Amino acid sequence: MQTGLIGLGAMGQGMARNLAKAGCLQAVYNRTSGKADALAAELGTQAYVSPQALAERVDVILLCVSADRDVLEMVSALCETINPGTVVIDMSTVSSDTAKQAAVLLADKQADFLDAPVSGGVEGANKGTLAMMVGGDSAVLERVRPILQAMTARIEHMGPTGSGQACKAVNQIMCAGINQAVTEALAFAQAQGLDMEKVIEVVSGGAAGNWFLQHRGKTMTKGIFQPGFKLALHHKDLLICQQMAEQKHLDCPLTDATLNDYRVLMQQGFGDEDISALYRLKRPN
Repeated sequence: MQTGLIGLGAMGQGMARNLAKAGCLQAVYNRTSGKADALAAELGTQAYVSPQALAERVDVILLCVSADRDVLEMVSALCETINPGTVVIDMSTVSSDTAKQAAVLLADKQADFLDAPVSGGVEGANKGTLAMMVGGDSAVLERVRPILQAMTARIEHMGPTGSGQACKAVNQIMCAGINQAVTEALAFAQAQGLDMEKVIEVVSGGAAGNWFLQHRGKTMTKGIFQPGFKLALHHKDLLICQQMAEQKHLDCPLTDATLNDYRVLMQQGFGDEDISALYRLKRPN
């Protein structure tokens, strides 16, 4: 199957390289054309000047863009030229409602849609070890699974369209809680005058050990907040989670608190830093 990837940000570039390495990538598109041209030259693929042009030439289209509006705009553009039987797989983090809208638009063109957000960050995208949560027709997923396996370590079918995005919302809420717990605990440790590297090593080996502590603990305590996962993007994702919770009349106080903390950090100019920048608000002065 001829495969194209739309969206070559930090995540998309890592995905593209792993797809190309597996022989699964034939086309790319990015709004900043220079980025697409450079990556296409590196990988030996074709850069297209528009999503419509790409859609005419491929059987599978992977999307990795930033926001709900971007997904719907891109899907609308694809619908102008997409061929019947094409599969569109959206790996962005958006709402379940947006996924359902995209599926309806594509169904009118006899094209299939999967919402397939991922977890694992830039590291996972670069290493091809992402976890993918998929909503949509399981038979369609099986058709494209060999392509998706080039980027992932785990692919889980979650249910009908929108289920992948609902599961990603679970992931993002949990990430917020872990961020709050780790930054608060390490700020406490620093206030006690402990050797921070030793704290991180020993706690990582016990019941409280987790990926975020292992991979971000030492950098955050040294004042290094290189993404990673940009704080402003997690803020965007948590707004989606908050909206989905409100639709179900569910209180998510930890999500609300994290949104407030992130808002403060963004106002201070730290939105492009890693989410571990939350430590800025917790550490002793």
